[in-house]
Amino acid sequence: MPVEAVAPTSGATAAEAVRAPKQVMDSELFLTLLVTQLRNQDPSSPMDTNEMIGQTTQLATMEQLTNMATMSEENFSLQMRMAAAGLIGQTVTYTNAAGEAVTGTAGSVSYLQGVPTVNVDGVDVLLDAVSGVVAAGTAAPAPGGNAGSGTPGTTA
Repeated sequence: MPVEAVAPTSGATAAEAVRAPKQVMDSELFLTLLVTQLRNQDPSSPMDTNEMIGQTTQLATMEQLTNMATMSEENFSLQMRMAAAGLIGQTVTYTNAAGEAVTGTAGSVSYLQGVPTVNVDGVDVLLDAVSGVVAAGTAAPAPGGNAGSGTPGTTA
């Protein structure tokens, strides 16, 4: 009678997910460490209350700094959106892929990407690439011109 081979079994299978270590210290990790420290402390010499208060203060400070960083990013994003919207109808200059300065009128703005995109005469340009703006009704200065190079208070 033939005997079939039995595959060795172990507690882990290939289908089990492997836990990835956290790469960011957050309040959850801090609290986990604090609770672990309290559970495993020596009862004959417990944690100093001043040290515990200091750690709790550090947690609160870390949370507030994280909140401020998030708010700062949101404010910057809002400022970029407002700046892009303010360009509609303005004559703007940008550098194209060939490295040439191109001037045109901003017609619309898109917020689909992280950086707003301004449509200049049918070409989508990232707000970062806009290098100049001329107010409506103002003549655009000639490239390399000397506009504003005269001495104030003097007449020619």
